[in-house]
Amino acid sequence: MSVSFPEYFFDLQNFPHKEFFLLEEPVWETLKHLKESLEKSCLGEIMCDIPNGVTLVNKESITIGKGTRIEPGAYIEGPCLIGENCEIRHGAYLRPFVLMGNHCVVGHSSEVKHAIFLNGAQAPHFNYVGDSILGNHVNLGAGVICANFRLDHGEVCVDVEGDRLKTGMRKFGAILGDGSQIGCNSVLNPGVLLKKRTFSRACSSIQKSNIRKNRNVNCSENLLS
Repeated sequence: MSVSFPEYFFDLQNFPHKEFFLLEEPVWETLKHLKESLEKSCLGEIMCDIPNGVTLVNKESITIGKGTRIEPGAYIEGPCLIGENCEIRHGAYLRPFVLMGNHCVVGHSSEVKHAIFLNGAQAPHFNYVGDSILGNHVNLGAGVICANFRLDHGEVCVDVEGDRLKTGMRKFGAILGDGSQIGCNSVLNPGVLLKKRTFSRACSSIQKSNIRKNRNVNCSENLLS
């Protein structure tokens, strides 16, 4: 298994939209094809109540699963696919090309754009998640930002086992492996790849990936300073 393939970061067995992932390609290739994949999907089925005060733009290209709760003040623009039993809270801003599994949370003043949330992923308070993938049960502390654009506007590259690889993307945020927890008010640089169960302290500046091939580590070694 390559450390850049989706399987290194995520358990997709219970994810209801596994077909969106390119399993034999570097994980960022799935993001590059997300727009096309959503545009080809059969969307437009809303299976939950939409209260007054919710804004749905391009409603015909928005699908929302059963049991999901959308609070007044949320803004959702399609194409967008939201799973079952999710929470889209007051003030949440979902821009086009968002794919969510089940039991996900987008909270107050959180913005999500061109991103994938696996089951149980949460961006609950004042977060920005752009051009990124959050694995199963990833939690972003309040104020966490997944930066997706270089200051020089150049191509985003990634570090994989000491190699600097081009992604072909000018906008690319972060890949956060299953179970990772990012402390409050932290910022992830564009192109950061974090393996499963990575933990960061509050107010961290996360500038480098932490993936390694064939290296078994305990949880304490996954703690980023």
